[in-house]
Amino acid sequence: MARQYPIEKLRNIGIIAHIDAGKTTVSERLLFYTGISHKIGEVHEGDTVMDWMVQERERGITITAAATTMYWKGVQMNLIDTPGHIDFTAEVQRSLRVLDGAVVVFDGVAGVEPQSETVWRQADKYMVPRICLINKLDRMGASFEKSFQSILDKLTPNAVALQIPIGEEEKLSAIIDLIKMKALYFEGEKGKDVVEKDIPDDMKEKSEIWRAKMVERIASEDNELVEKFLEKKEISEDELKNTLRKASLAYKLVPVFCGSALKNKGIQSVLDAIIDYLPSPSEVLATVGTDLKTGAAIERKPQDFEPFSALVFKIATDPYVGTLTYFRVYSGSLTKGSYVLNANTGEQERISRILRMHADERQDVDVLYAGEIGATVGLKATSTGHTLCDKASPIMLEKIVFPEPVIGIRVEPKTKADQEKLIMSIRKLTEEDPTFRIKEDLETGETIISGMGELHLDIIADRLKREFKVDANYGRPQVAYKETILGEAEAESKYIRQSGGKGQYGHVLLRVKPKERGAGFEFVDEIKGGTIPKEFIKPVEKGVVEAMDKGILAGYPLVDIEVTLFDGSFHDVDSSEFAFKIAGSMALQEAAKKAKVIILEPVMKTEVITPPDFFGQAISDISSRRGKIEETKERVGMKVIDAIVPLSEMFGYATSLRSLTEGRASFTMEFNSYEKVPENIAQEIVDGKRQ
Repeated sequence: MARQYPIEKLRNIGIIAHIDAGKTTVSERLLFYTGISHKIGEVHEGDTVMDWMVQERERGITITAAATTMYWKGVQMNLIDTPGHIDFTAEVQRSLRVLDGAVVVFDGVAGVEPQSETVWRQADKYMVPRICLINKLDRMGASFEKSFQSILDKLTPNAVALQIPIGEEEKLSAIIDLIKMKALYFEGEKGKDVVEKDIPDDMKEKSEIWRAKMVERIASEDNELVEKFLEKKEISEDELKNTLRKASLAYKLVPVFCGSALKNKGIQSVLDAIIDYLPSPSEVLATVGTDLKTGAAIERKPQDFEPFSALVFKIATDPYVGTLTYFRVYSGSLTKGSYVLNANTGEQERISRILRMHADERQDVDVLYAGEIGATVGLKATSTGHTLCDKASPIMLEKIVFPEPVIGIRVEPKTKADQEKLIMSIRKLTEEDPTFRIKEDLETGETIISGMGELHLDIIADRLKREFKVDANYGRPQVAYKETILGEAEAESKYIRQSGGKGQYGHVLLRVKPKERGAGFEFVDEIKGGTIPKEFIKPVEKGVVEAMDKGILAGYPLVDIEVTLFDGSFHDVDSSEFAFKIAGSMALQEAAKKAKVIILEPVMKTEVITPPDFFGQAISDISSRRGKIEETKERVGMKVIDAIVPLSEMFGYATSLRSLTEGRASFTMEFNSYEKVPENIAQEIVDGKRQ
């Protein structure tokens, strides 16, 4: 079966933004104008296509990345609508890993917000070309110019405006296309008909100024156009668009559009821009992976005749078909009924069904080609980040790295009968969500679940009750503290047991030293001359890792540390893997104590938006929570406070802020870094007086 759409007519795009910038509303309009849905769903009415989960519709926010396929002017678009709330950052990360381009949506009142910066940095990490939409220009206090300036100041100096609005706030009536120099009016049912008219006289001068800036910026990317521009020759529409396309694919320019998704203005221009300025899979760099046979780096080009390779980027539990595995095909093609190799586990998987997704609905297809995104069901041992490939040409693609959870809660079933069900359900959710973890404390018998924030864990608890029918009791949220060392130290440990017959003998010398914050753990083997045989090195490392997991000071994991095994001895008869594991564990504990162990806590980047009347109270409340004020600014009659605050001090902050400000202030927070806990508080943590 041949491709329905050639690869050049394919776009894999994501909608990314700060929470409440209007991503899902934009997605609903895209689906309506492309004919995929016949009515427009509204977030505030809880009937959107892309926010299909009960929890999403109740809260009016996006929780999972929803995928869908739509068609516009002969181009197939695979669209992923991602969450804006920072607790669900993994959804954005894994989506960006498999996308070729992104539409970044901004609130026309607020401009660039903290999470706008976070998703922008994530897109930078994966080198994703993007276009911007300044949305909500119908809202009171909206300003295209201020929002555009905030993009230039905070995100990239390479932004170039291709449109400006006619009127703002309730007077927003149309949009001026600066390339065509025409006014675009959106008429008919839900603004379906785009009508080009001449630019109104009172907007002509402003349009000329903005167009001159745009032409100069685009022309600077091409030597021939620079000459034309300097000679004041006319540059054609095609020349501008072709140069802008090349520059945006190379991420040298970022086109900026404007409109109001809620008022159905400007969305068709975004669809055109996706075709004009974002890449097809054939225009992005070839995918690089590791050859499983040789260990060398190899390329896979996005072509149908190359060996098959795909990356699994999401696992979802579906009540009707079981486990759904979402993947992106990077090379070759995948046929229903075929067998593929999971490069991470070494197991073969049978592809019994191939699905093209439309949010929570699905369409069966027989084959998927290079560049396409789809899903399958019934895979046994495949999870997020795994590579599926051709058995004859095995390759492992680069994995997706996810942030560590920062908050945990104790969970226990209400009845003994629910115990098994609870653990099984939690395990299913951990397969779906790589930032959700489960830890069973063998000493206390407690089950602790960890995630990215209070909302994240709240949604998990809600899903356990509704989807998996599990009733459970939950403890108070606990901060995911960590431990690390300040200095270097060495320690020697001997584990010798003699109990008649064969004894136990393990002897190691370890050196520990701190690494940079966030650098993780590294084990260095410096054994020379076989003082410890090779087969006992791995057990030493295992013992070290187990001791690090248990912690030294207060039972929290030890992180950001380099451990070097540099000497030791063994016994021909009595030495065993077990003995060296215990010796490694004991030596690590002793060396860490000598190197001075400190406790680290997660610190959050927090933005508080408050009316000026409550500015003083909000500032002093943040200070009382050990917060550091970084900056204060004004935004449309409101005061904005940027601060860094320890997570442990932010529990219940939403309620406290509401009562302080008569319910008129709001805040957002995201993980910033791990920092040293002050000594008086560290002592409270060690004594168990603090959660």
